Amino acid sequence: MVQKHALGRGLSALIDTEPISTNGSSSINEIDINVIHPNPHQPRTHFDEDALMELASSIKEIGIIQPITLRKINNEKYEIIAGERRYRASKIAGLKSIPAYIKTADDDLVMEMALIENLQREDLNAIEIALTFQRLLEEYKMTQERLSERVGKKRATIANYLRLLRLPAEIQMAIKNKQIDMGHARALINVEDPSKQLAIYEQILKNHLSVRKVEELVRNIELNNEKETIDKKIFPPEHQQIEKKLIELLQVPVKFSCNDNGKGKITLSFRSDSELERLMELLDKLH
Repeated sequence: MVQKHALGRGLSALIDTEPISTNGSSSINEIDINVIHPNPHQPRTHFDEDALMELASSIKEIGIIQPITLRKINNEKYEIIAGERRYRASKIAGLKSIPAYIKTADDDLVMEMALIENLQREDLNAIEIALTFQRLLEEYKMTQERLSERVGKKRATIANYLRLLRLPAEIQMAIKNKQIDMGHARALINVEDPSKQLAIYEQILKNHLSVRKVEELVRNIELNNEKETIDKKIFPPEHQQIEKKLIELLQVPVKFSCNDNGKGKITLSFRSDSELERLMELLDKLH
């Protein structure tokens, strides 16, 4: 008998070892591998060949431990909801059929399930994750708050991934190909000029720069931009000197404003908890 569970179970419905029903029915069958087709909207675009060969070898020895999940298109076609890696390895292993859960669900629900299930895989790169978040937001009219609840990630984390899609295509490809990591990318996002982003990216590849070094380069660019802005302001010379000294002393962007009566404010900017801690330690020493 098929067990029925609430839709709220979410991802576990796709990877559980028991048949699950989600707005439809589910059963387990041996399916001819030739009538199975990958999901054309699969967010993962790269499958490691060595890892696939290892999995294929394991499948030859002990078979499929966890069935894949399919939806039936017609009698001669099934589409993968979850388990494309197992499907590919099974083909390499020479299997003629593969155990699978067969689900019936509407197209939108199936796609949402497949996208969210894939987000839980450890081998998705940051750009694939970002594109999946973007699709869920745009195609399924989700808010970031709702998406945060569905995938179990903080809204700030989702926002950081989405910001990666504003980077030049060359840098996005480098993230996908693991030439640079998420830390490098997050630092580059803080540079507004794409030409400067690409210049730093080239330095990362050429000199094998650490994330910390890239953060330092980005900070220096921001400080230089602040100094250029100061030079263009119509401030009294003494005010310009104060602002410049504060930038040099604190090593963070500083905004200084003052009216004709001598009343004004000083604003310090920081980009992370660690930079705030460094700033507080520096200010403490000035007491």
